[in-house]
Amino acid sequence: MTSVEDTKAGAAVAQTYRRLSDALRRGVYAAGSRLPGERDLAADLGVSRSTLRLALGRLAEENKLERSSQRGWFVRRNVVGEPPSTLQSFSEMARARGLRPQSQVLCRRARPATFEEAEQLSVAPASQVLELRRLRSMDGVPVCVDASVVVMALAPQLADIDLTDRSLYETLEQDCGLRIARSSYTVHAAAADQATAELLGIEPGDPVLIGEELTYADDGSMVLTGRMVYRSDAYRFQADLFRPVRP
Repeated sequence: MTSVEDTKAGAAVAQTYRRLSDALRRGVYAAGSRLPGERDLAADLGVSRSTLRLALGRLAEENKLERSSQRGWFVRRNVVGEPPSTLQSFSEMARARGLRPQSQVLCRRARPATFEEAEQLSVAPASQVLELRRLRSMDGVPVCVDASVVVMALAPQLADIDLTDRSLYETLEQDCGLRIARSSYTVHAAAADQATAELLGIEPGDPVLIGEELTYADDGSMVLTGRMVYRSDAYRFQADLFRPVRP
């Protein structure tokens, strides 16, 4: 192949890459969806399959696509996670990545705290709490089932606030005057049960990551306890780890 032909081939790959990148950015192909077959996609773009494969390969290297040898090319799901040592709400994580956070309220009720919850939150047994369970999505893709138990004495305004498509942390700060300062957070792996799998669009028994938190206001009072069940292919946890200074 001559240098002129090399240049033309490189330009065709670059143009195909740009067109596919733009389609992914605009959501033409949704996260987790399968692209059209290579033959059809090459015909739609007016390029050869070899040119298409080179462009697809570049997108795979950038973690925008992934390839299954049996099923074809797929758009990678958006993977979310807190920056190391930074406490963010689900909504803040989504917006930081240019995604639209959504919350569907599955359960919302005021009730007495259980003995375990009262001990966790350092309140008297049977103190009033707000139980809140939501399905959290990003750009319409279900990512997390989020269950929170909030001390009502600290945030009585929550009883009258619709938390559909709202951040709980931001609502506590803006409407209840509570500044969230820190969270004690643990993560472990588990298998999805039937109900959770149906909500997240996965199969029962598929791996999930479960985050459990105990959240504090800036005055040291415990505000809520939470349990978040994430799709394992849509969430990662990051942390800064330090070795102790030895004398």
